[in-house]
Amino acid sequence: MAVGKEIVTWYEGKWHKGNAPIIGAADHVAWLGSQVFDGARQFEGVRPDLDLHSQRIIRSAEAMGMVPPVDAGTVHGLMEEGCAHFAPDAALYLRPMMWAREGTPGIIDIDPGSTGFAVCLETLPMPEPGDFSLTVSPYCRPRPDMALTEAKAGSLYANNGRIMAEARKRGFHNALSLDIDGHVAETASTNVFMVRDGEVLTPVPNGTFLNGLTRQRVIALLRAAGHTVTEASLTVADFRAADEIFVTGNIAKVMPVARFDDRTLPQHFGLQLREMYWDWAHSR
Repeated sequence: MAVGKEIVTWYEGKWHKGNAPIIGAADHVAWLGSQVFDGARQFEGVRPDLDLHSQRIIRSAEAMGMVPPVDAGTVHGLMEEGCAHFAPDAALYLRPMMWAREGTPGIIDIDPGSTGFAVCLETLPMPEPGDFSLTVSPYCRPRPDMALTEAKAGSLYANNGRIMAEARKRGFHNALSLDIDGHVAETASTNVFMVRDGEVLTPVPNGTFLNGLTRQRVIALLRAAGHTVTEASLTVADFRAADEIFVTGNIAKVMPVARFDDRTLPQHFGLQLREMYWDWAHSR
């Protein structure tokens, strides 16, 4: 699935232009979904936390039982190299990927040493704040004993996709999803925060969602600026009582929520935080 009009892909030692074929029809990943990925960003000439994204794909691959064919430093270097194929100020989505080519004699489990690797870079504009809307999804997040939730695994995104598709059918951009105990986990594609009486609150990582790199960076920036940030078990009722809501993730970094179900929300704090993140990214 191409998300951008301009694409370059590193695979098997060289760069290819366009949506390069990298997976065979009989590869384990093609029919059993054994793939992990990560996503980083270039915008306005900066690439925030590229080292952390490079390290995380290695951890994700190992969590799935793969032996990564490259180290984090190589992943980092290839993403930097790939960006040189585009204009310095191009908005890019940077996606390293690893997958299993072969299974063991039992077929379903992977052959750890058969790991494929590619890096795909695509043009993708940064979404602008304005009308971003949320609702609540009827679909839950799996527990760590139900799915490989500690990895950024492509197989998890079928559930994420139906969360978003159901929300869009009802006229929203995204939706809060709950864990099986009824606490808010995240949205289909982002971590989520709320502001109430000057305090910033966000769901405590409990294994049902990734503790995102942008989430961690935003918490650090807020605390360094003197804001109280509390990680807690939060309900939908907590979010309904919020003064503001915002989400964080790789695609938009920081996005204030303009509407939660039928309620219009102010975006002052979210917009200020977005500016804070941009200032930090450019300072590096």
